[in-house]
Amino acid sequence: MTDPLKAFMQANALTAPAFAPDSRYHGLDTAQWTRPDGELVSYVRRRFIPPPENFATLHTHRVAEGDRSDNLAATYLGDPQQYWRLCDGNGVMRADELIETLGRRLRITLPEGVPGGTDV
Repeated sequence: MTDPLKAFMQANALTAPAFAPDSRYHGLDTAQWTRPDGELVSYVRRRFIPPPENFATLHTHRVAEGDRSDNLAATYLGDPQQYWRLCDGNGVMRADELIETLGRRLRITLPEGVPGGTDV
């Protein structure tokens, strides 16, 4: 007798997401492009930065000499790889933009769409 769950999985009825739930790219579609030489190239479709007003502020951090976005993410979010959440909450594309200006006030926010915070 064939295991129905195994048959279901082998039929690709359920496909694993391309990116983990905590990834900046989770939920984005992937696409493929065929180069002129016939090679197939897979890529992630464009991701737009969400508007900063979609995020509730928990804290603020004033940028100091030696700050790094990964260290700030580790301190405030518990994971250095979540630096992209700091980028989203502050409306920037590149993590370096967060720390380029000494004295800048960075918003430490809840994930997009989660209500709450102090809006300090």
